[in-house]
Amino acid sequence: MENIILDGQYWSNRYLSNETGWDIGNSATPLANYINQLTDKNIKILIPGCGNAYEAEYLLAKGFTNITLLDISEVLVKNLQEKFKENSHIKIICEDFFEHQEEYDLVLEQTFFCAINPTLRPHYALKMAQILKKQGKLVGLLFNKNFEINPPFGGNTQEYILYFEPYFEFKTFEECYNSIPPRAKSELFINFIKK
Repeated sequence: MENIILDGQYWSNRYLSNETGWDIGNSATPLANYINQLTDKNIKILIPGCGNAYEAEYLLAKGFTNITLLDISEVLVKNLQEKFKENSHIKIICEDFFEHQEEYDLVLEQTFFCAINPTLRPHYALKMAQILKKQGKLVGLLFNKNFEINPPFGGNTQEYILYFEPYFEFKTFEECYNSIPPRAKSELFINFIKK
């Protein structure tokens, strides 16, 4: 990868030029299935690097009431503010994830980890542990493959264990059985509980 600066302007340009290959147009099936199992609709949920926030739409449809969307792209955040302007159950923040200070019961990971520079991955794991409440959960999808063109940045189970094991118990950490067809056998489903 060339020395691309993955800042807010970079991601805003990607949205403005419609270079959003990660956008599948709806909530990822594995995350929707996980959300379907949740019974407490008032838990505090964060979706960092939220993109077009399909998971947030799904959460709202299922009755969840305390959702925070976080992204670094001003263009995207303005679009989301317009999209959700009538909904008091969603807070939308334009901020660098690593500067964020609130605490959550649940963080949903969907194509954020693979979008940050891999040198930030150890800090990502630590930051997740910092923003999750005791016994809070990090749930989502991580790629289990590498890519020739970055981002997205891939990885593998062994690498991820190094980052997350100091802070999390691994409730689920396995190949995802219900990925969308283009991502079949290339995603890991994670359900990590803060130690």
